[in-house]
Amino acid sequence: MTEYKELKIGAKAPAFKLPDAEGNTVSLADYKGKWLVLYFYPKDSTSGCTTEAVDFTGSLPEFRSMNAEVAGISPDSCKSHQKFIVKHSLMVTLLSDEEKTVLEKYGVWQLKKMYGKDYYGVVRTTFLIDPEGKIRHIWNNVKVNGHIDEVKSRLKELQG
Repeated sequence: MTEYKELKIGAKAPAFKLPDAEGNTVSLADYKGKWLVLYFYPKDSTSGCTTEAVDFTGSLPEFRSMNAEVAGISPDSCKSHQKFIVKHSLMVTLLSDEEKTVLEKYGVWQLKKMYGKDYYGVVRTTFLIDPEGKIRHIWNNVKVNGHIDEVKSRLKELQG
């Protein structure tokens, strides 16, 4: 577990290169010139993560009309992402971080507690990254219901 410094609004987003569901490498640089909604989620096919991915997929045309793309990152494998995408007809890009290097860079791989047990896992977090690669907004400990509307609203504000 590496130490990370907490990311702040206005900071440069940490660079990444990760495989998508098909095994193609996707990097932060691929989104230069566009806004990026980068969301981190715990696990494919769990209820909250499914709702979030389906909601982002449903809003993708609206995000794209605002020059924004949406990508989700979890520690699941590419194969797991493929099943998740097919099962729920997802259109968002899902990236696999099995080594957890990007999860750690973004500070979302944290000690959690459930039923009195400590374990490491992904804290559901969304970063809004501008076309120059700077973090413009961070949502920590995201509650899925209503989240996509908050992201769209903030993106509209920032685009002014």
